[in-house]
Amino acid sequence: MTDTPAALREAHHADVSGGWLRPAVFGAMDGLVTNIALIAGVGGGGVSPRSVVLTGAAGLVAGAISMGLGEYTSVRSANEQVAAEVAKERRELERHPEAEARELADAWVARGLPRDLAMQVADAVRRNPEEALRVHVREELGVDPDEQPSPWAAAVSSFVCFSIGALVPLLTYLLGFTSLWLALAVGGVGLFLAGAIVARFTYRPWWSSGLRQLLLGAAAAGATYLVGSLIGIQGGLG
Repeated sequence: MTDTPAALREAHHADVSGGWLRPAVFGAMDGLVTNIALIAGVGGGGVSPRSVVLTGAAGLVAGAISMGLGEYTSVRSANEQVAAEVAKERRELERHPEAEARELADAWVARGLPRDLAMQVADAVRRNPEEALRVHVREELGVDPDEQPSPWAAAVSSFVCFSIGALVPLLTYLLGFTSLWLALAVGGVGLFLAGAIVARFTYRPWWSSGLRQLLLGAAAAGATYLVGSLIGIQGGLG
């Protein structure tokens, strides 16, 4: 069976410019780690199951809102910076088209293209102002002005995924169980599954990605449990 070359297949690359995957992954992982660590900390301090649920619920709501607002502001600010640089490049192309064409040709020559050919291509691109702008922005800024991530997509995906992740370690308490270790075990399973799902997009071994997230979450939970235990003992909560 003959494989079809990737270049001849439609959409043979994953979409890496939509702006949803990074905040979704970050949100889910942050939600899991944050609430696992919170629950481990207050649980280690000896508080009641009701207090654990209250702490976890507060962490879920506050964290989800913070993540959503943070992602929206971050992505929008980055897009506005790109827009400002694109406007600057547009002005330069309007005022100094020949110099900009030479700059573009120099960049291609530095990559190994013969100078005569580089100048011919740069001159051809210069005849189409909008295409010239896109090419110059890609070459000089390393971004595509037509494919900037959506701040709303980043905000919503981060908010939703953080909420889902933060809910996982609370599930056992919400179902009526009061064992801290059962909640942490469920959170650990959530971390491993989240890491394994991410491997679907990054093509890493699923077990390696899952184990990495589990170990990172366990380190955070261990640290906060230790702090909670020490404070609980000193404060007479243990």
